[in-house]
Amino acid sequence: MRSRTNGMWWGVAIEAPDPGALARFYSLLLGWPIGHEEPGTAILATPEGSFMVFQQADGYQRPTWPPVGGQQRPMMHFDFQVADLDSATAEAVELGAVLAETQPQPNVRVLFDPAGHPFCLCRDDG
Repeated sequence: MRSRTNGMWWGVAIEAPDPGALARFYSLLLGWPIGHEEPGTAILATPEGSFMVFQQADGYQRPTWPPVGGQQRPMMHFDFQVADLDSATAEAVELGAVLAETQPQPNVRVLFDPAGHPFCLCRDDG
């Protein structure tokens, strides 16, 4: 986009049945502060000045992963690089994540956040 310049913010919005709870999960997982919270919306501030907005979604349906025909499929997911895959996975589970049954790669762990969104912890071997 030509009208964007360096330093302009960007963000992503994620639907959730409980935006505040999901923002607190990611805040604890990533060590990023909650910058704003009000009924139906919570904003997590990233270190780079961007943000993640968690918004109330009435009738929210958890995505199914791996995708299954006819069911709500994931529309996006987060990838987070980690140095120690086992300890990062254990920490995420302790905070409320659930380890997916299907694990596609030895250096990646697929987990579900408390709202059921998949996210990946990735150990970069290269």
